[in-house]
Amino acid sequence: MPFNKIHVPHSLPVESCHAINEVLHASLVETCGVNPDDHFCLISRYSAGDTIFHPTFLGDRDPKSTIVIEIALLAGRSNDQKEALYSNVRNHLRKIGVDPNNLIIFLIENKPIDWSFSSAGSVKSVLGL
Repeated sequence: MPFNKIHVPHSLPVESCHAINEVLHASLVETCGVNPDDHFCLISRYSAGDTIFHPTFLGDRDPKSTIVIEIALLAGRSNDQKEALYSNVRNHLRKIGVDPNNLIIFLIENKPIDWSFSSAGSVKSVLGL
């Protein structure tokens, strides 16, 4: 049950944002065994002056066009799955016109107790984990 936050330049069209989200979700399903129905995303827009992105740290990027993908998900994926996710996302985004060099992707792992979707309580208690 990942929750994705996609931080994009203000100028990026809504359709492009949705396409990025679709690629991201499909990659999570394919590489990390995420349930296809666990589809949660928040798109956040930023103005050029609202960011400080180093233009050459671990690769060349255009700071004005950088897209940051933040994925919160349950812990337990292997390093190989994570590397496959990063590669899959970059490859598929390239196909829809997003420069993979202008992506920053990071994961935040947690446990079922750290999630709650209703007044019933945490995912841990609702699912009896």
